[in-house]
Amino acid sequence: MQYLVNVIDDRSESGTAEEALAIDAFNEKLVAGGNWVFAAGLADPTASTVIDGRGDEPVFTDGPFVETKEWAAGFWIMEAPDLDVALKLAAEGSRACNRRLEIRPVLPPPE
Repeated sequence: MQYLVNVIDDRSESGTAEEALAIDAFNEKLVAGGNWVFAAGLADPTASTVIDGRGDEPVFTDGPFVETKEWAAGFWIMEAPDLDVALKLAAEGSRACNRRLEIRPVLPPPE
């Protein structure tokens, strides 16, 4: 099963060189263990655009889409056999990036 792991932050461009090294090592562990699917950092929420295409014409608005004190600063998509393994990996990822994480199962595609 795949899991989305959001990195939660409240500061823009707050990562340190030491954290980057720890994240690289954690990513290498995910690859070696067969748990790596994809990961990326995200730009500051102020760089986002919200698109509402539900009407006749799409409406584009400068983001973010909600006012909040915290946001997703990056993410991993991990492969794990079950939630217990995913939680263990996410705890290591939290330690590596020195941030709180949110983990959510990725829903399977419809059949």
